[in-house]
Amino acid sequence: MLDALLFDLDGTLADTDKLHLLAMQQLLSEEDRTLTEEDFDAHVSGRANADLCRYLFPDRPLSEHLEFADRKEARFRSLSPILQPTPGLLALLAHAQKNAIGMAVVTNAPRANAEHMLNALGLAGRFEHVLVAEELARAKPDPLPYLTGLHRLDARAAHSLAFEDSLPGVKAASGAGIFTVGLSTSQQPEALLEAGAQLVVADFEDPRLWDVIARMQG
Repeated sequence: MLDALLFDLDGTLADTDKLHLLAMQQLLSEEDRTLTEEDFDAHVSGRANADLCRYLFPDRPLSEHLEFADRKEARFRSLSPILQPTPGLLALLAHAQKNAIGMAVVTNAPRANAEHMLNALGLAGRFEHVLVAEELARAKPDPLPYLTGLHRLDARAAHSLAFEDSLPGVKAASGAGIFTVGLSTSQQPEALLEAGAQLVVADFEDPRLWDVIARMQG
């Protein structure tokens, strides 16, 4: 029995990391600072805003962290009026709906970004729950967001699949005991496997993913 599918948002439902990087580079350039793609992948991708601001501005007060995070997310939204879903995603969502498999989004993004992205993808209302880190006691890489998703869907970890593209996200999902599928949109497959992914695919069209789904559905 396959109870649930739990999806990360950025880099999973759509490949958005380059837009987030561009938003941050634009803002940091106003302070004569740079952020390389390598630094972004290593220290920023998949992390909650509180964590990435501590990395970028360790000597600044929390009020300035919050102000930068708000500006960064607003800039990202302005750069992404329309988004393209990851190949195979729509077919997977249709399959889950047809087979009464629960679906939720579990993200470190703020609520405003989650709603914006789902609207930009044309997926508003397709998920039973959208869980965001700012509304939970702990963000990824802690397992709490995924454990909360399982609870909301009344799903069992051993009968669920999680989809993640970042190392903190993979650690969170696998730490919750969920079979975790890594998407290699922002990290190398080897890094995702080392973080705890049990399968790594380029997108949702990979036959190996559908083999896993078929086995879990019995």
